[in-house]
Amino acid sequence: MYDIIVIGAGSGGLNIAGFMNTSGFKTLLIDKTDRNIGGDCLNFGCVPSKALIHVSRLVHDAHEAQKFGLEVNGSIDIAKVTGYVDEKKEIIRLHDNADYFRKKGIDVVLGNAEFAGANSVKVNDTVYEGKKIVIATGSRPRTLDLPGIEQVDIYTNENIFDIKFLPEHLVVIGGGPIGMELGQAFRRLGSRVSVIEYSQKFLPKEIPDIAEVLRKQLEKEGVEFYFNARIKEFASPNKVSLTVEEKEHVLDFDAVLVSVGRVLNIENLALDKAGIEHENGKITVDNYLRTTNKKVFLCGDVAGSYQFTHAAELHAGVILNNFFSPFKKKLNNDYLSWVTFTSPEIATFGLNEDELKRRGVDFKKVTLDFADDDRAIVDENRDGILILYISKNRIVGGSMVGEHAGELFQEMTLAMSSKLNVKNIFNKTYPYPTASRINKSIILKHMSGKLTPFVKKVLKFMY
Repeated sequence: MYDIIVIGAGSGGLNIAGFMNTSGFKTLLIDKTDRNIGGDCLNFGCVPSKALIHVSRLVHDAHEAQKFGLEVNGSIDIAKVTGYVDEKKEIIRLHDNADYFRKKGIDVVLGNAEFAGANSVKVNDTVYEGKKIVIATGSRPRTLDLPGIEQVDIYTNENIFDIKFLPEHLVVIGGGPIGMELGQAFRRLGSRVSVIEYSQKFLPKEIPDIAEVLRKQLEKEGVEFYFNARIKEFASPNKVSLTVEEKEHVLDFDAVLVSVGRVLNIENLALDKAGIEHENGKITVDNYLRTTNKKVFLCGDVAGSYQFTHAAELHAGVILNNFFSPFKKKLNNDYLSWVTFTSPEIATFGLNEDELKRRGVDFKKVTLDFADDDRAIVDENRDGILILYISKNRIVGGSMVGEHAGELFQEMTLAMSSKLNVKNIFNKTYPYPTASRINKSIILKHMSGKLTPFVKKVLKFMY
């Protein structure tokens, strides 16, 4: 009998298994293969995509330097690019593999897991019992069912990093964060890139003004967009026809990347044997991340919430707290943030404007562009925008677009989650000319708005 069985060795599962093992509990960790350990993030997501983006940024910056007299010649060796991506994955895999965790004291079993009962799991014909079980099996790319698509070699985030050639023309189906990150990377490596997006809006989950900055940059770099598009058919292995507002387009391509959402990995778990309710590809889960079998918990993508590595870490924290604390915590996404790692980056955090209005929160929206920021001027980052939502002198949400936005906004999220008064940022002395001074600048703008005529009269009287 194990104290805890964790199915899935991605970010969430590893967090829970690691803590339980370190705390002295008998822990069983299950994943399909040794190469699956580390989850989607290590193998097919965050790590390889950021390695690819790093290479593409180097190439882009080299070409940008030509205006200062540098000459850039040659073409990209895609084998060296994918080799670099693999190299970085393998460095991280040194501490994300079965033997590593076994040496730490965790029992690791490799194979397909399915429930054998309310508190038992079967792997390779062996049944294991656990006092508590965590499902952390993640998700996979959604596929498309379109006329003629069976004749096309389709790429997703699971195989694009093993591509053997640099596409002359890459068609990206789906204009979400994954499609934008990879699309821009391949454009910078030298591919022509066309994005087919079914909706009318670009990155609809982002603030329109923020998303527009990225869209303009992508178009400036040569990325083509087809919004409100409908694919009619793949007429051949290298030709797709689509309609945009009743106008037909035909695109020739040599690679197609599909990034149209995710499917939860739950269909082979035999959930019914454990009394776990599920419907339409989703498991029923409560605010404490418990299934209808109260001894079985969900962590990460399978919980049906935000599909980020750090969201899985948040889930793990809630689950572990509720294992041991008499004060049970509900999952709260109010302070969650995310980053789209394009250039410029988009960083979004906390509650958006619609949600604040829905909750009846009294707030002020403060917007500041980077046009007059000294560091942004010298770094050619003047198109950046920072938007904050402030309620009772506390940050409750916001978004930033700009180079390194994912790093610059961190103190904003700290202030938000710690419920700090914005005066803490206003009173902080920032070395000049650090890029993060933009954070103080927007708070200064907010504070300046409080200098009403009456306040100015009081100040003159006190001077």
